[in-house]
Amino acid sequence: MLMLERLNFIKQRFDEVSDLIIQPDIISDQKRYVELNKEYKDLRALMDERENYIKHTQRIEEAEEIIADGSDPEMTEMAKLQLEEAKEAMPALEEKIRFMLVPKDPEDAKNAVMEIRAGTGGDEASIFAGDLYRMYMKYCESKGWRTSTIDYSEGTSGGYKEIQVEVTGEDVYGTLRFEAGVHRVQRVPQTETQGRVHTSAATVMVFPEAEEFDVEIDPKDVRIDYFCSSGPGGQSVNTTYSAVRLTHEPTGLVAQCQDQKSQHKNKEKAFKVLRSRLYDLELAKKQEEDAAKRGSMVTSGDRSAKIRTYNYPQGRVTDHRINLTLYDLANIIDGDIQKIIDELQLVSNTEKLAEGGDSI
Repeated sequence: MLMLERLNFIKQRFDEVSDLIIQPDIISDQKRYVELNKEYKDLRALMDERENYIKHTQRIEEAEEIIADGSDPEMTEMAKLQLEEAKEAMPALEEKIRFMLVPKDPEDAKNAVMEIRAGTGGDEASIFAGDLYRMYMKYCESKGWRTSTIDYSEGTSGGYKEIQVEVTGEDVYGTLRFEAGVHRVQRVPQTETQGRVHTSAATVMVFPEAEEFDVEIDPKDVRIDYFCSSGPGGQSVNTTYSAVRLTHEPTGLVAQCQDQKSQHKNKEKAFKVLRSRLYDLELAKKQEEDAAKRGSMVTSGDRSAKIRTYNYPQGRVTDHRINLTLYDLANIIDGDIQKIIDELQLVSNTEKLAEGGDSI
């Protein structure tokens, strides 16, 4: 009954949050309202499972009572079946609730900025960065998330030297953060005439999108440069100073945007990226400390770690953090990465559960 006690305790908080989010003073405080709304959604899902758990517990109790009475053989037989079904379903339900009770990282609900940068391998690395970009865009589309390009630099033979994209939707950072690290590809490049397999790499970075109330930037610390955009977008793109580059003097961090025709919109987007980069600096330190404490590679703050290999000759994808190999490269590179993310989330939650011990 320990789990039911815990769920009943959480129900008190759910009732409290349900009351708070309709209070006028909470609605007028944007930061508090957003936080409580997110908490309400998470608790609502738990309350649904609480109802499910109570129903199963009641079915077990009812069946045991009928079996103990034993006066009606037909009812007793039905009760035995009911008891067996309910008891079979219980472990999976308890496991699901345990994972839902794992404290969520408040960053997970945030939108994200994803940056893909070609690494070693010359033109082939840029082509691979383009392949990763398409893979993630298809994945985001399948999740119903919105994507918006911030800045990009095209490779000389296709793909991108680097590209930045803003991703908005539900639990974006909590999902995409597992993709951060170095991705390797092993295949015969289009430029290779001898048919030899080459290894190239691209780095994926994922920043939680910081709100204005998360990071305060002193305007005096930022140098703003305006320049002409390069790339598609009509004649005005190359003739007006619409592109914006921001340099944060204390840290040397740079953010730029040239995707919009409007200088004002580009500046707004660039500030969003700069805020997210500054926020990510602090978060990376925290993640590294947490990973060291937990002995975890899944949520490591190490951006230089090789996390995944895409091997074309063998049609396989290997995630090195959890030793997962899937012979499904064609579908994965086409955006079907959910099964990899699910496994990584499972390992991460299991680590958190182990850390929490028997308190859940």
